[in-house]
Amino acid sequence: MKYRLIALDVDGTLLNDQHELSEQTIETIQEVHDQGCHIVLCTGRAPSSTLPILQQLGLEGTMITHNGAATVHADERGQTLVNEFAFTLPEIGPMLDYVRREGIHFDVCTSFNMYIERVGEYEKQMYKKFLVNPKLVTDVSELGLPIVKFTLFSQPEVLDRVQTEWEEHKLVGHLRMIRSGDLFIDVMSAKANKGNALKALAASLEIDPSEIMAIGNYYNDLEMMAFAGLGIAVANSPEGVKEAADAITSSNNDEGVHEALVKYCL
Repeated sequence: MKYRLIALDVDGTLLNDQHELSEQTIETIQEVHDQGCHIVLCTGRAPSSTLPILQQLGLEGTMITHNGAATVHADERGQTLVNEFAFTLPEIGPMLDYVRREGIHFDVCTSFNMYIERVGEYEKQMYKKFLVNPKLVTDVSELGLPIVKFTLFSQPEVLDRVQTEWEEHKLVGHLRMIRSGDLFIDVMSAKANKGNALKALAASLEIDPSEIMAIGNYYNDLEMMAFAGLGIAVANSPEGVKEAADAITSSNNDEGVHEALVKYCL
């Protein structure tokens, strides 16, 4: 097999719009894995909400989580932090002031935990869908912990305005702001992206980029797809993502991951 590592985005790529894994996709991934290929989930999710997907696939191994900010190895002994790109809470102070003032929902994440200051029914349903159980605190600024991701959750038009204003006023500073979905903005270390995390993991495994295939669906997958020898976009990706890909596969609702693995790996 030409490819020794398959990097898979989760939401919008591996899972369908009902956040489900199909039996056909599970069987195909297991077949590729059994031929000696590393299967690496690369996601904006936290380790705790990524692990159930890995387990559903019947696998153990390394997960690239928080959009590359935390790489975690999971096996029968538990979860071990391999690498993280962190920042401090004071660095997002002006942004915290902004979202509190505007009433925009947010959470902050360490590698293994998520913290929120308030939650409504809409947000509860979102966290439930992504298998997340955030910790409710009075003031996240008082946590005193290294943070790997600061996330905003709102309607697209609200986040469009936030992106414009934060860029104009340089509120993000030396950190990095990315749109990880229509309803999400993530702020992370400038070093944190799926591509850098995949690069570090590949080096540790002595795998050349030409031996890597990456499948994604959104702008936070671009670095990962560019680093891989073969970067594939599912058909439900925005046009900008499809234009950057080496190849297109069917959508996440039409077994796109299964189709790509059969075509290029089996």
